Amino acid sequence: MTQPIAEQIKWNDDGLVPAIVQDAVSKEVLMLAYMNRESLQKSLESGETWFWSRSRSELWHKGGTSGHTQQIESLRYDCDGDTLLVQVRQNGAACHTGAYSCFYRDADGELPQDKLPQPDRFAPLSSLEETIAKRQAERPEGSYTTYLFDKGLDKILKKIGEESAEVIIGGKNGDKAEIRCEAADLIFHLMVLLREQEIPLDDVLKELEFRHRKPVKDK
Repeated sequence: MTQPIAEQIKWNDDGLVPAIVQDAVSKEVLMLAYMNRESLQKSLESGETWFWSRSRSELWHKGGTSGHTQQIESLRYDCDGDTLLVQVRQNGAACHTGAYSCFYRDADGELPQDKLPQPDRFAPLSSLEETIAKRQAERPEGSYTTYLFDKGLDKILKKIGEESAEVIIGGKNGDKAEIRCEAADLIFHLMVLLREQEIPLDDVLKELEFRHRKPVKDK
C-alpha cells in the first residue's frame, strides 16, 4: 500500500518543505512558499493551497483575505522528496503586489522590458499565453485584453467570429499582408478564449500531434 504523501516528504529541521506554485494553464511559475504537515493536509482536503508563514509563524490560506485563491489541479513531489510542485488554477493575482506572478523582476532587480530571443519558433505563442494570463489576473486599466475579459464570453466569441470573417475576406482578396494581420488577430482572440475556458495551449498542441500521428486510411 502506498504511504501517504506526508510520509514521503523530507521535512527540514523546522518541519517545512518548499512548495513551487505553477499556473496549470500557462505553466508560469507563480510563487514559492512553504508547507508543513498541517498545511499540506489542509491543501489536500480543501483543494486550495494552504501554507505556513515563516514570518508570522501561522497557517495561511492563500487568497483567504484577497479572494485570489488557488484551486489545486495537481500536487507532486520531486525525486528527493524535498520539494513540492503544486499546479493551480489561479484566481486573480498570485503576488501580494497585485502582479500575476511573484517572479516579475530580472537578475538586476528591474522589471524586464523585453524578453530575450528564443530559438523556438513557437515562443511568441508561449509569450502571448503568459501575457494573456497576466492580463486576466491583474486587469490593468486600458488594456484591450482586460476589456475582453471584463465583457465576458459572448464578447470574446463575437470577436472570434469577426476576425474569422476578416481572414476569409483577406483570402478571397488574395492579399497576403491582410491575411497575415487578420490571422494574427484571430489567433490572439482564440487564445483569450482558451484562457477564459481554462484550456492550456499545450492541450491544443497535443490534439494536433495526436491527429498528425493517427494512421492514414487507405483510400
